[in-house]
Amino acid sequence: MRLRLPEERPTEPPTGFKIAHPVLSQDGTRAGFTGVSLGGALPYGVVADASCVYGRRHRAPARRCDCGFHCVHERTAAEALLCTAEHRAAVLLDITVLGAYIRFERGFRYARQRVRTATVGPCACAARAVALADAGWGRPGWRALAAACAGCVRGRTSVSLAAFARLAGDGLRVVAGSGTETVTAEPGPPEGLGVPELVAEAALLQARLDWFQSRLARLEGGTAQQ
Repeated sequence: MRLRLPEERPTEPPTGFKIAHPVLSQDGTRAGFTGVSLGGALPYGVVADASCVYGRRHRAPARRCDCGFHCVHERTAAEALLCTAEHRAAVLLDITVLGAYIRFERGFRYARQRVRTATVGPCACAARAVALADAGWGRPGWRALAAACAGCVRGRTSVSLAAFARLAGDGLRVVAGSGTETVTAEPGPPEGLGVPELVAEAALLQARLDWFQSRLARLEGGTAQQ
């Protein structure tokens, strides 16, 4: 006798939480995420379909496989994963579970998802993030990004939180928080930015300007000595 999993037909799609690394395409025209464990080599967009990472032809999630997207039910459970050393630079994703799914005690394994909100943690120096900057590693064709404050961006490849939301598309919201302060970067055209987004953009530009000025002063000093 073959056992069948009980079927659910919710009136609204379930929701959950997961962590991932934000990534930027090599040409800087697209943004997305890459997982922290199984399937981490395959970056995905805001709306994405899962496939079997083992190359099998079945649809994800298959009952006798562990393929598919994964998430947990509770936000606190996902936040706890950010405490580990290897996940400190990851961001917290609030997602909607779409398509077929398998429910477990702590979360879902499912076929399709929409990332609704990405919450970016503080910069490595503990200041509130205003940008996502090159983390020093990546996947073929994609640069991994990490939270950066205005003072730590310097000359690294980076995008503001609002710019990342626009590049990712599909209504993604990017939220930066440090302590009790939060800034929300809504997607939309540059001319539609609000005060928090403009302040973040200005801080990012000022940090880059300061870095270029310090480099220029160093070069000019070296030329004068010669």
